[in-house]
Amino acid sequence: MRNKRYVLAGVLALSCLADVAVARAAAGSRAESDGDGAIEISGELKQWHKVTLTLDGPRAGQRDNEPNPFTGYRMVVTFTHESGSPRYAVPGYFAADGRAADTSADRGTKWRAHLSPDKPGTWTGRVSFHAGKNAAVDAAAATNPVEPYDGRSKAFDVAATDKSGRDFRGKGRLQYVGKHHLRFAGSGESFLKAGPDAPETLLAYVDFDNTEGRKSQAPLKTWQPHIRDWRPGDPTWKNGKGKGLIGALNYLAAKGCNAFSFLPYNAGGDGDNVWPFVARNEKLHYDCAKLDQWQIVFDHAQRLGLYLHFKLQETEIDDNRVGHDKKTAAGVPTALDGGDLGVERKLYCRELIARFGHGLALNWNLGEENTQSTEQQLAMAGYLRDIDPYDHPIVVHTFPNAQDQVYPKLLGKRSPLTGASLQNSWSQAHQRTLQWLRRSAEAGKPWVVANDEQNPASDGVPPDPGYQNHSGKAEQGGKPYDLHDIRKLCLWGTLMAGGAGVEYYFGYKLPQNDLVCEDFRSRDRSWDYCRIALRFFEEEKIPFWDMTSADARVGNAMSDNSRYCLAKPGE
Repeated sequence: MRNKRYVLAGVLALSCLADVAVARAAAGSRAESDGDGAIEISGELKQWHKVTLTLDGPRAGQRDNEPNPFTGYRMVVTFTHESGSPRYAVPGYFAADGRAADTSADRGTKWRAHLSPDKPGTWTGRVSFHAGKNAAVDAAAATNPVEPYDGRSKAFDVAATDKSGRDFRGKGRLQYVGKHHLRFAGSGESFLKAGPDAPETLLAYVDFDNTEGRKSQAPLKTWQPHIRDWRPGDPTWKNGKGKGLIGALNYLAAKGCNAFSFLPYNAGGDGDNVWPFVARNEKLHYDCAKLDQWQIVFDHAQRLGLYLHFKLQETEIDDNRVGHDKKTAAGVPTALDGGDLGVERKLYCRELIARFGHGLALNWNLGEENTQSTEQQLAMAGYLRDIDPYDHPIVVHTFPNAQDQVYPKLLGKRSPLTGASLQNSWSQAHQRTLQWLRRSAEAGKPWVVANDEQNPASDGVPPDPGYQNHSGKAEQGGKPYDLHDIRKLCLWGTLMAGGAGVEYYFGYKLPQNDLVCEDFRSRDRSWDYCRIALRFFEEEKIPFWDMTSADARVGNAMSDNSRYCLAKPGE
């Protein structure tokens, strides 16, 4: 019996040694495939420019589950200026091989965070890298530091900006400053915007990886009419892709526009052709290549002086509705957590902020025609405020007939919202803008209010007369209107109320409408009128940021659209 025990003990010992050898071999293999923790700093190391910190971290794949690189790791890089201020805790993200825009890689060891530094001098980026279930989205999650990545740091020197003109990198970050207009932190200029609200499916582009059309009425875009607007030296990816959309942004900037909007997620919505995930319904796994390609477009827009209006969802998908999956003939939940602030919604907000929050001029819009409850809206807005290190403006858009019910609940000093994105009749832009400017100020937190969608929904802002043989006329309530009516009552009506500007919606039945538009020249003359308006305020040095509506001075009642007055108190 004793000999058998010795033999058994020997077998167990050999077994344990074998397990240890296997574990060590596995660990050695993993260590070999993982990154070594090295940090690279890249980009133009200048004030207000995009500076990228890339960590050579744990190897992962964008479809992995154990751990999921998007939820199971929490990377935060704290960037600190040598003076101690400012200091930004910037969310990081998994970037596959670091070149996914060109390689379409879905695996790799690169992890990133972006800084747009406020001032010259020496900055230091220090990495916090933890792992645990839902570590990225749950502040209370049990996590452990991941060696050798946690605590790594690198210093780098930032020079003064050398940009000027339209380029936002010469102006600085556009900030909410407690007034009715946003202001650039660098130049001190206040901002008025004008540009397209359509197409909402701007990102449904054939040149983006893993982008598919699901509806015949909402095909993918080629942006073919704007390929001629691409210029040598402009960015592309994958040996020349992207010229159409890059050219479209060039055209808008050349016309004098300074803003545009888009949906990053519309699964189950009107277009059902844009999402940031590896697949339509895989909401916890993000497509590194597609999002890197989006980033190329957005960074180019910022260099052109184009404000990014992120409409984070649309009415068809922002609450607990269910979309139809034609492949399975089954109902598929398309909302993120049914409108609640759960893991899906938190991760969505975090990924967008991590990848695009370095942009200097942008806002987070809770959603087009938002139908979340007030509690859900405040929770989502509060989360955006808490994790966005740059405190970009947060706004809400809703139905015209719901504004009086929704907006009052979101006003006040404690609200995380900083503005409203209005949808109303083009002929009522002045009155509705003025209403929410006044009510927000009375509640103790002045909102930045813009007119971003013009009813009637069928027509919106009509095309130029003669475009595709169209008359240039639209109709509301049986009465015709045209681009001059839009110019007078919507564009100037908004600006003279003290509003922040306009974005033009193209309806759903006129040429180049909200789902299919890929030719911004369809509204070429309207962009001229926008440019003239913006230049008037700039060139005449009108201090609109200190001015308020004073219609009574010209004998105008609220219901009268015949004349407007904007005045500086005491002058």
